[in-house]
Amino acid sequence: MSTPILSAADLADRIGEELGVSKWYLLDQERIDAYAKIIEDEQFIHVDPKRARDETPFGGTIAHGFLTMSLLSAMTYEVMPFMTGDEGMSINYGFNKLRFISPVPVNSRVRGRFSLLSLDQTNSDFSDLVLTSTIEIEGQTKPAMVAEWINRQYASK
Repeated sequence: MSTPILSAADLADRIGEELGVSKWYLLDQERIDAYAKIIEDEQFIHVDPKRARDETPFGGTIAHGFLTMSLLSAMTYEVMPFMTGDEGMSINYGFNKLRFISPVPVNSRVRGRFSLLSLDQTNSDFSDLVLTSTIEIEGQTKPAMVAEWINRQYASK
């Protein structure tokens, strides 16, 4: 059974509510190394386990903050599938706020928690959803990241 596609109008009465929580994603060394190579940020704190253990307060390598942030799209598709295909499209419009609160140690599992902060439907061509997006680290009280993320939805023409 497929999950129904949501439009901004479907969410109009959910401002201030939690929309859902994603599954856990493992940030292992293989994923961190692949990301480091793609974005050309191979700083030792991410890719050299021995040096990161010996020379940092983290006790080992940590995931890039931007790697953690980049999982937001996959996480939101689980929680609330935005318009796609024949129903329209959804794009990342940016962030009002973005903070990396805690480093994510290698082999940690993270998940996203999403609430609808606001919804602007004043433009007839698109709607802007602002999501409070929190990425949690399994077993830790402080989150990895907190953001106000703007998602722009365009309806089909």
